[in-house]
Amino acid sequence: MPPSQDHKRKYNNDKGPNTGGLGAYCPCDILTEAQKKEIHDTILMRVIKKMIAEGTPFVGVLYAGLMMTKNGPKVLEFNARFGDPETQVILPLLKTDLYDIMVACINGSLSSLNIDWETNTFAVGVVMASQGYPETLSKGDVIQGLSEVPPLPRHLIFYSGVEDTNEGTVTSGGRVLITVALESELALAAAKATLACGRIQFRGSHYRTDIAHKGIARSLLSKGYLSYKESGVDIIAGNALIKGIKPCVNMTTRKGVIGDIGDFGALFDLKAAQYKEPVLVSGTDGVGTKVKIANKCNLHTTIGIDLVAMCVNDILAHGAEPLFFLDYFATGQLDVNVGTAVVEGIAQGCSLAGCALVGGETAELPGLYQPGDYDLAGFAVGAVEKASLLPKIKDVAAGDVVIALPSSGIHSNGFSLVRKVMQKVGAKYSDIAPFSQDGKTFGEELLTPTSIYVSRVLPSLKAGRVKAFAHITGGGLVENIPRVLSKKVKVRLNARSWKIHPVFGWLAAMGGVNESEMLRTFNCGIGAVLIVSPQHQHIVQSMVQGILVGVVEPREWNDEEQVEINNFAEAMESLMNPYIPMVVKSRMVQRKRVAVLISGTGTNLKSLLEATQIRGDIMRAEIVLVVSNKHNVEGLNIARNAGVPTKVIDHKNYDSRTSFDMALDKVLTNHGIQLVCLAGFMRILCAEFVNRWRGKLINIHPALLPLFKGMHAHKQALDAGVRITGCTVHFVEEGVDCGAIITQESVPIYPKDTEDSLCERVKSAEHKAYPRALELVSTERVKLDLDTGKMVWA
Repeated sequence: MPPSQDHKRKYNNDKGPNTGGLGAYCPCDILTEAQKKEIHDTILMRVIKKMIAEGTPFVGVLYAGLMMTKNGPKVLEFNARFGDPETQVILPLLKTDLYDIMVACINGSLSSLNIDWETNTFAVGVVMASQGYPETLSKGDVIQGLSEVPPLPRHLIFYSGVEDTNEGTVTSGGRVLITVALESELALAAAKATLACGRIQFRGSHYRTDIAHKGIARSLLSKGYLSYKESGVDIIAGNALIKGIKPCVNMTTRKGVIGDIGDFGALFDLKAAQYKEPVLVSGTDGVGTKVKIANKCNLHTTIGIDLVAMCVNDILAHGAEPLFFLDYFATGQLDVNVGTAVVEGIAQGCSLAGCALVGGETAELPGLYQPGDYDLAGFAVGAVEKASLLPKIKDVAAGDVVIALPSSGIHSNGFSLVRKVMQKVGAKYSDIAPFSQDGKTFGEELLTPTSIYVSRVLPSLKAGRVKAFAHITGGGLVENIPRVLSKKVKVRLNARSWKIHPVFGWLAAMGGVNESEMLRTFNCGIGAVLIVSPQHQHIVQSMVQGILVGVVEPREWNDEEQVEINNFAEAMESLMNPYIPMVVKSRMVQRKRVAVLISGTGTNLKSLLEATQIRGDIMRAEIVLVVSNKHNVEGLNIARNAGVPTKVIDHKNYDSRTSFDMALDKVLTNHGIQLVCLAGFMRILCAEFVNRWRGKLINIHPALLPLFKGMHAHKQALDAGVRITGCTVHFVEEGVDCGAIITQESVPIYPKDTEDSLCERVKSAEHKAYPRALELVSTERVKLDLDTGKMVWA
């Protein structure tokens, strides 16, 4: 069975007296697979085997109450009655018929029965106790609101201390009942189970509001859905690009070039090119979308430091001392004050790195950049004696130690994901950041400049005490450290040995970012690492003001990961826990239950799913059902992959349009649907259906209504010779493509456009407009006036 965790204390945060248990959740992600196996082998199976050996084999349900300690699991009790809160969240996850399991136990045929459990589902149970529990008991109090919970989707009530009387159902014990909610996300299940308790009232009732909070941080790290790729940055695709361009890059090589594409810096041997002195190392980089935050906050003085840091820290990876720096500043319309502030920051960064700012380029590019927008690129050139080139990959050996240099914060990578999290939680850059220790705003915290490590590291590099230096940029620890290792070794890091900045706990908790994505996207508190031999550890650690974080070990097989990070979840958990109540509170927002009707590929469905999964709390909408009138269309796969229930109602099985529509109406009603979105649903709905759902039924049309109604809208637009078209989201009325307009998005029509090229451009507009329209309707900022047929703003 999947493990569950109960909550014994009476009050939130595990305060107050012990009880029999006031709630539980399942499955519990705190246990690793190794710990589960240890419990199974050394505790449960040991008991079973012992009882068989004694001639009294156990038949039934045996579960152990365990305490996890540093020395492994310790048994508090064994139980066999399967009646506590921690079991009441296990049973709803069982898919196999319980009766079949009981019969198999009795007949001794359990091993031949496949027992299935719900996957990607969490159950949370919150106990409601009577007044005075556990010290005293109050009986005979009438319970109200019991009928409100069972009709809610995926909600259950288990009764324990109740009694039916002429006055109704009354309390008759300490723990009266438990509300259980099932959801694909632990935080959402916790929120719904807690809200369910709020619907039930009796005198002196008590329940905890933090059930399952202790498991949410681990759950998000294990199963969080928001990724850097979904934010628009695909690291894997970037790696594929490097591999793809290597042949053409190699064709440009000449005498003096050392190294390969993908190294931290490009190398050139001056002696081989008939120069007589050292090797030059060049590096170029930018600051990514961090510049968008600087622009948004009108804080431009530190972004130049980031630019220099990203370049000079890269060439440090080859042991080079930075000599000079050039910058490229591109903007749609030059603002002298902004440009001055940026260049002043670059000059400050050069001073910190000990290099000269010798030139640059300022480019005004109207049409390519919008007025006020700008972008930056930097170029650093340094020098190193050829004999001192880093990394010394062949010298890095098992037993060497890893010394970390702390980061100042996020540095300059991962900001596409950062901005996505800001959007998800609805935070403004001018708001005070909850993770700030100095009361700074989000903008001020996020714009903390990248650390420059030159002055701290260069003396140790020149002394020959360092075998490798890795700058932790995009790809995090797991992708940057392997760039300085041979295939024969790996590093093992202990996340408890360095300080992880609070901002990373906030991002993981509020963004729902899992452990793998955190480590692949962010530096997680380490800006750079040095690999040195053990005899140089103390002197190097002292000189660079670093932290011992790990060791180099032999790599046992070729596919073994080259960076193993232990205790990361434990280190992150304490940073995430302060925000878990906010995560749960955000899930308590009542969301409209939305159904999407499709007939095909589901591209608009995908945009609606992505929007509601990332911003559902703000949009106050969740897609709970996708209905298709055709089998085996791609849109159904999109819904299933997103964990959304699907239903196929084949119109060919009905003798009339009305009978099909009424079957559709019944399905929507049974699922408690509150809003319906038509997304490529190739059916004309009858008047009776439209009138039943009037004001709750919206559609998207690939034209700027009232122009070009009906089929072939793109052809109509091209034939009419208009220079602009787009898409319209509108309330559905009885007529074709009529009804009050909610929102529109325009696209230009180009002279060489075809129906296909115009269709693709309009699709992109649809993916912006439809989520925006759904948010307007679900938040009730717009409504349909049923008397006038016009849209009204709240």
